[in-house]
Amino acid sequence: MRTTTSGRGLQPNVLGTFDTIVMAVAGSAPAYSLAATTAVLFGAVGFGGPAALLYCAIPMLGIVLAYARLGRIDVNAGAAYSWVGRTLHPFLGFLSGWALVFSTTVFMVAGSLPAGTLTLSLIAPDLADSTPLAAAVGACWFLAMLLVVLGGARLTVRAQLVMSGIEMLILAGFVLAAVMHRGRASAFDWSWFGLGQFHGTQGFAAGALIAAFYYWGWDVTGNLSEETRDSRRTAGVSALVGVGFVFVLFEVITVTVNLLLTAEEIRAAGPNVLAVVGQEVWPGIGGKLLVGAVLLSTVATLETTLIQVTRSLFAMGRDRTLPAALGTVHRRWNTPWVAIVTVGGAALLLFAAAAAAGSVQRVLRDAVAAIGLQIAFYYGLAGIAAVVAYKSVLFRSVPNLVIGGLWPLFGSAFMLWAFVASLGELSRTALAIGLGGLLLGVVPLVVHRRAGSDYYRRPARLDAARALAATEAAGAPTPGARTGGRDKNYATDF
Repeated sequence: MRTTTSGRGLQPNVLGTFDTIVMAVAGSAPAYSLAATTAVLFGAVGFGGPAALLYCAIPMLGIVLAYARLGRIDVNAGAAYSWVGRTLHPFLGFLSGWALVFSTTVFMVAGSLPAGTLTLSLIAPDLADSTPLAAAVGACWFLAMLLVVLGGARLTVRAQLVMSGIEMLILAGFVLAAVMHRGRASAFDWSWFGLGQFHGTQGFAAGALIAAFYYWGWDVTGNLSEETRDSRRTAGVSALVGVGFVFVLFEVITVTVNLLLTAEEIRAAGPNVLAVVGQEVWPGIGGKLLVGAVLLSTVATLETTLIQVTRSLFAMGRDRTLPAALGTVHRRWNTPWVAIVTVGGAALLLFAAAAAAGSVQRVLRDAVAAIGLQIAFYYGLAGIAAVVAYKSVLFRSVPNLVIGGLWPLFGSAFMLWAFVASLGELSRTALAIGLGGLLLGVVPLVVHRRAGSDYYRRPARLDAARALAATEAAGAPTPGARTGGRDKNYATDF
């Protein structure tokens, strides 16, 4: 187990396979993603939302495979930050970690504002349109989750089991009720899954970035790897199961929205689209139930996002690529408490800025697009890192080449293409947040490189064959090991 400069590390073996699957699903925030992003996606691709989600899921699975394979050879709370730095270049590794830190911090606002609005809509509907009040209530939810994360991974997962469990029950009930509902605004059309729904290459890229935001969050399993039992296998398997589950859920509910609401109703609903659909399916109570599900999902994903950003900051502080104090672990709770407090302070400042920025819907639209840019950036680099790390074993079998090489490489190419191709479609605010946030990372990179961080001194490169051989020699099971160790399939066993 890696430790901080003070000799204390994160608590190992706290989480099991089911725990990390729950965290992967909660990280993608099904109800929140659907509520916050359905109208945004519709604005980009119309009724082609199911197609955008499908065509983004295929390369996204390539990135999930990349994470699973990289996690087999380097268990690190920094995840892509460590993997990209040790395979491609430390500068790119730091910027990958910075992209996650910046995007998750922005998400604190993009997630907390709807939590405030939803809470007000349930208890004081007349005040729900007040952005300053929504920011204040959202900040309270954020601080509550901050305290839960400070209490450790075990407490975090217990809270997730309750919140996500109730959310899934409500969504499952909604899907069943929608199937039996007779009212239809549109007839089902297979063209919703076709490429013809997109307005050119840039329109497709914009839709792909928004779809990437739907799935984003499953990679929390990589950031929790130092606290997970059998993490070399568990983190990757949990991410695959989690992404598969939310893909089906996203598709089913997006098709349901297309069936039950007109184009005008979807645009007018904005982030309240699930409440409108719920009211259509269950007049009287349906809207409030789905508002409750979205609220639970929003709060749950705030928690997983806090895990991601604080574990990443912890790893960066441990490597002294950011202030070393961020690598400090609480003696009682084994959590990176300095990183948690730092994120809390930064997010509260952003809440104040968001309260003065105008409508919640506008803040959400720009934040989703900006976060999508940064997701595409660090996911794309992680896909390349997996191919480079496993290059010495890719041609040992066809499955190994396809699953371990071509698919992650396709996922990486897709993400980086979407990053570049979407630039002409985004607003100035979204570009300023997305690209400006990445450029801001150059400042701490230069400062801490000059200060002599060992991270920038070309650490031992990740090589799958060498790393897995070392694991086998230490007595741990290697992926796909056969009798006598004669044949290893590095692609198919995580």
